[in-house]
Amino acid sequence: MSDKAVITCALNGVLTDPKQHNVPVTPEQMAREARAAFDAGASVMHIHLRQQAPGKGHLPSWEVSVSREIQQAIREACPGVIINHTSGVSGPNYSGALDCIRETKPEIAACNAGSLNYLKVKADNTWAWPPMMFDNAVEKVKDYLDVMNAVGTIPEFECFDVGIVRCVGMYTQVGMYKGPLEYNFVMGVASGMPSDPELLPILIKLKRPEAHFQVTAIGREEIWPLHQRCAELGGHLRTGLEDTFYLADGKKVTSNGQLIEAVAACARRAGREIASPAEARKIFGTNR
Repeated sequence: MSDKAVITCALNGVLTDPKQHNVPVTPEQMAREARAAFDAGASVMHIHLRQQAPGKGHLPSWEVSVSREIQQAIREACPGVIINHTSGVSGPNYSGALDCIRETKPEIAACNAGSLNYLKVKADNTWAWPPMMFDNAVEKVKDYLDVMNAVGTIPEFECFDVGIVRCVGMYTQVGMYKGPLEYNFVMGVASGMPSDPELLPILIKLKRPEAHFQVTAIGREEIWPLHQRCAELGGHLRTGLEDTFYLADGKKVTSNGQLIEAVAACARRAGREIASPAEARKIFGTNR
């Protein structure tokens, strides 16, 4: 177990609509929310990029200039913070995501490690959205890893299902990646792994022994036992408005800071202290 728990804040996500939810979009909003999370104990900020034109904040952006502006605003607001950059793109054109990583050189970037039928069914037994494939073929994963390796960015392997966890070990076996290993177990997507604390020991058993891990718990108040179990088993912690809007008592939050305070409490109940940004850099092996 790592004595110190590194906390990541997922500030905004890709699906959350700022017209419906209080998610940050502009550099100023991102910096303000990052500072609230930073003050509550987050050392890592996971960022998604949105279009900056009026009325377009619900749409994703892969403009390098937007990435730079957001990162700069967050770094100025949160001295020493670690940036964890999104990379998730469905379909064959993911050059924008590669460009953002190549040009801005974040310390960490998401590397979605396998494909998933991304599905959800509503209460009336109809699709919540048209069924889609979140495609992450091996060739695509390698393209991301090659760019990250070239600029010194550590990949955080996003694993939506048990088989994807096992794939990460194969990527290292065949030499696609050599370096610090970070797993992110994404739990709570309706067509992926459930937010079940009893599943977590199995996932830990399947990861590479030397690797760090954290959990992305997607859902409402039912996810908090999973956060607590992750803290108890030595994992690093992540939450934010990308993943949930609710505390364990069912209260809806208005800021990332409230969620980070709650996940930091999980770590402390498990007898662990919260890592500072400098300590997080040592734990993850970032070289800048």
